[in-house]
Amino acid sequence: MTEQLTKEDVTRLLSDPSPTTRADLAAKLGRQFDGDLTEGERRLAEEIIRHMARDAVVRVRQSLAENLKANPNLPRDVALTLAKDVEAVAIPILSVSQVLNDDDLLEVVRTGTDAKHTAIAQRPTVGAKVADALIERGSEGAVAALVANEGAQIGEKGLSRVIDRFGASQAVQEPLARRSRLPVTVAERLVAVVSEKLQQYLVAHHDLSPQVAADAILQSRERATVTLFSGESDEGALERLVAQLSRNNRLTPSLIVRALCMGDIGFFETALAHLAGVPLTNARLLIHDAGRLGLKSVYDRAKLPPALLPACRIAIDVLKETPYDGEEHDRERHRRRMIERILTQYEDLAADDLEYLLAKLGDMMR
Repeated sequence: MTEQLTKEDVTRLLSDPSPTTRADLAAKLGRQFDGDLTEGERRLAEEIIRHMARDAVVRVRQSLAENLKANPNLPRDVALTLAKDVEAVAIPILSVSQVLNDDDLLEVVRTGTDAKHTAIAQRPTVGAKVADALIERGSEGAVAALVANEGAQIGEKGLSRVIDRFGASQAVQEPLARRSRLPVTVAERLVAVVSEKLQQYLVAHHDLSPQVAADAILQSRERATVTLFSGESDEGALERLVAQLSRNNRLTPSLIVRALCMGDIGFFETALAHLAGVPLTNARLLIHDAGRLGLKSVYDRAKLPPALLPACRIAIDVLKETPYDGEEHDRERHRRRMIERILTQYEDLAADDLEYLLAKLGDMMR
């Protein structure tokens, strides 16, 4: 360091008016500023860095930021000064510098531009508080960048807020849907938003009445929704999903029966408990009562169609008799056995009820 950057460099920096000279020196310093400096060398380097961070020429400050953006030894006050600078200077620091803490980033989110928001959203890691602030204040582009970033810590409430603000945005929908893990409540809302767009397309392009389109959307959305929560074992997540579906009038009898026939007994239990207004533990005891009255009692209290009770009873019996075998595609084989069993015991169903159930099960197998 001593052989390459000296007090003469400082003198040259202060006396030479050429922006090119100062920018070159900033790059030189950035490349050499590391953890192997003596105390005297560090003081000298920091003196130059602080001076350059206040240089009147953007090109000089930008060169400094580019060459020090990933340096863990950059003084925090300098990093913050550069982060609050014009976009050309700030974005390199905001994008990668680990010197800035969450409070620093939150300050930039509150006062910064869209480009700065996007740079923060694309950092290798984004803390939960910063992510929430971006979701509230960021533009469509910044939020799209945030949800596309697997390193961003976005909770269930934050993801739901993304849909509140930008649920209709294709730019946000696609990266949101492609996140490696979505809470089931968020995934269900996203399916609902996409379905509404599909409904508009069907009405506009295929000469379908809104009612016909709505029926098609309902069946498509139910299949997608069941797929989303299939195998979900988190009771809290299932309870939140059921409550959300109920609030939005999507906790339909066909969805509940479809889920049961797909082998998702947890969703069926949670849905009946919610609709019947009884604790989940009580609902489970009634549903799995060895007699015939327990299931009927909670089912009737949930005000579900009597026509579908026989199918539910058969599905529960099949679940008890044929557990998953753990082999590849066991869920698919189990579901097929379930459907075959229901359809071979149709004598328990009236003709109109059977026609309805056949239609529903046929949809399920697509």
